[in-house]
Amino acid sequence: MHTAIYPGSFDPITRGHVDIIERAARLSDTLLVVVMKNVHKQGMFSVEERMELIRTACAHIPNVQVSAFEGLLIECVQAYGAQAVVRGLRSSTDFEYELQMAQLNRRLDPACETIFMMTAPELSCISSSAVRELAAFGGDTRALVPDAIAEQVNARLGGR
Repeated sequence: MHTAIYPGSFDPITRGHVDIIERAARLSDTLLVVVMKNVHKQGMFSVEERMELIRTACAHIPNVQVSAFEGLLIECVQAYGAQAVVRGLRSSTDFEYELQMAQLNRRLDPACETIFMMTAPELSCISSSAVRELAAFGGDTRALVPDAIAEQVNARLGGR
């Protein structure tokens, strides 16, 4: 596969995200990690800050590129000429939602493939919202986010 897109809010990027990125990068020539702008959410980090955190956390993966997009995911796929969308799954709840999105994207563009990747079991409890909540109460998030960005995330979110 030439180009795959791994979309998300990445607010902030977690060890679980990096696990999926590392594995998906092995399957594609270029993996484009795209920060999708969600008009219904106000992020803790700006889109530009999230992109920089991703670049730092994924600096060891040579075929990863980072971008941002506002609009429908299928428009992003078409704009970048991607062959597939990568989605990480932590639970059956994730699967139900992601299956609906994959089917909708396929309906909008029959050429759009979605690849589901199961999160490593030891990382399945990690989410960006869990990182933000733990940090908001002064918890140490270093076990949840990549080492390269841990201090920056804790400083912003108030964790130790």
